[in-house]
Amino acid sequence: MISSGLTGWQFLQRTYDRQFETFTQSTELQRDTDYFAENIGTVTTAEDLVADRRLLTVALGAFGLEDDINNTFFIQKMLSDGTTADDALANRFTDSRYSDLSGAFGLGPGEVRGSLSSGFAENIIAKFHANSFEIATGAQDDTMRIALYAERTLPDAMSVESSQAAKWFTIMGQPPLRSMFETALGLPEAFGQVDIDQQLSVFQERSESVFGVSDPSEFADPEVLDTVITAYLARSQLSSFGAGSTGASIALTLLGG
Repeated sequence: MISSGLTGWQFLQRTYDRQFETFTQSTELQRDTDYFAENIGTVTTAEDLVADRRLLTVALGAFGLEDDINNTFFIQKMLSDGTTADDALANRFTDSRYSDLSGAFGLGPGEVRGSLSSGFAENIIAKFHANSFEIATGAQDDTMRIALYAERTLPDAMSVESSQAAKWFTIMGQPPLRSMFETALGLPEAFGQVDIDQQLSVFQERSESVFGVSDPSEFADPEVLDTVITAYLARSQLSSFGAGSTGASIALTLLGG
C-alpha cells in the first residue's frame, strides 16, 4: 500500500526497483509483452496495428494513450499520416504523446518502420511497463502516478533542441505534466481557459518566482525536477487536508511526514 504526500513519495523512491520488478513479473503483463515482441515485426501498415488489439494495447500504453484503445479510426489515421508533414494529424495536437507514438512506429508516407530498428520492441515494452506501473500506482494515489510520469519523461522532453516556448508548450500540452505544474505553481483550475500566449507568460513568470528558473531546460536537472515534484506533492497534500484543518495542524502533519 502506497502512502500519500511527501512521505509516500520518499517510500516509493526507496522501494521503486523492488516494486517495479515484482509488478512486471505478473503473468498478464508478460503475456502481452511477449506477444508484442513476437508479432510487431509483421506489422507493415497502420491498419495492421489497429486491427490487432493486443499489439495496439501495448503500443498505446507505452505512450500513456491507453484511453484511446477504442478510437481505432482516429489512431489509424494518425499513424498512417506519420509526422513528416506539418499538417499530419499527430502534429495538430498540443499533446506531444501523439506525435511521439506516430513517429516511433514510422508507418507514415516515406517513413522507415520503427520495428526495423534494433531494440525497437524492447524500447516500447520498457515504456509500456513503466506506464503500466504508474497507472497501478495511480489507482492508489494519482499524485504518485503524475510524479512518476514526470520523473521518467520530463528530463528527455526538456533536453531536446527547441525553444523555451516550445518546451513550455510541451509541458502545457501533456495533461499529466500540465496538472503537476499548475498545482506546483498554485494556478487555479480555470487557468487552462486563458489565452495560450498569456498562459505561457504566467508559467514562465511563476516558475521563475517559485523555482528560480524560467527556462524549462532546467527541469532536466534532477535537483530542479525534485524541487518541482516536492512542491507539487506538498501543495496536493495541503489541498487534501480540507478547510477544517488549521494552519498549525497542517504544518505538524507535513513535518511529521
